[in-house]
Amino acid sequence: MRIALGIEYDGSAFRGWQTQEEGVRTVQGALEAALTRIADRPVAVTCAGRTDAGVHGAGQVVHFDTGAVRSAHAWVMGSNSQLPPDVAVTWAQPVPEDFHARFSAVARRYRYVILNRRYRPALTAGRATHWYRPLDARSMHEAGQALLGEHDFSAFRAAGCQAEHPRRALYALEVARHGDLVVLEVEANAFLHHMVRNIAGVLLAIGGGERPIAWAAEVLAGRDRRHGGVTAPADGLYFLHVQYPQRFGLPSGNPSALPVLF
Repeated sequence: MRIALGIEYDGSAFRGWQTQEEGVRTVQGALEAALTRIADRPVAVTCAGRTDAGVHGAGQVVHFDTGAVRSAHAWVMGSNSQLPPDVAVTWAQPVPEDFHARFSAVARRYRYVILNRRYRPALTAGRATHWYRPLDARSMHEAGQALLGEHDFSAFRAAGCQAEHPRRALYALEVARHGDLVVLEVEANAFLHHMVRNIAGVLLAIGGGERPIAWAAEVLAGRDRRHGGVTAPADGLYFLHVQYPQRFGLPSGNPSALPVLF
């Protein structure tokens, strides 16, 4: 039987999603350990999109195969009883054998949260990127529109990215201010390693007045990561939502309705 799960996590104390060497705390490691206890046999999960150290998950999706027979409620409640407080399963559902958490996805959405005020935070520390210089969210939004569509995103790709090619289709990019918070949301068919954080880095430079609005388009056209500015910190990034074909019947929800920090 193949089971899909919805997962949320605070990535602050994890070294990312993917299991690493023994003793390194990862979200995948914690989840597989919990599921193995509930299934009473080894469980290996596949996720919709791996996240780096410090990156959070609000709508991560995984699947796994198991011979253990449990109700959806038992998978959720049992897993949560075994998971640490900073990881939770939000739903479980049997899926067809052709469902794949990564390859069946048709779109992914990320949110990048910036606390834009002069002094450092306490309540949002580790959950939003602190930026003390004033930002113009309208300029950031305008600049980001040049990235929409299918492009070669080499200029926004980490040097160690293992994707087969740099072409991605960006469906939406919005930047808006909510009081002291400046929020970037971006949706694409898929993302390159560090792509969202590199987009955020370019838009931060534009919003702070260091670069003109046209710079985002120039960086994209240049296809050279060395000319793309800094990679924004991980703490403001959230894996927000994954979209699948309707035939799988997975919970969809409304990612834009989630609280702005999540």
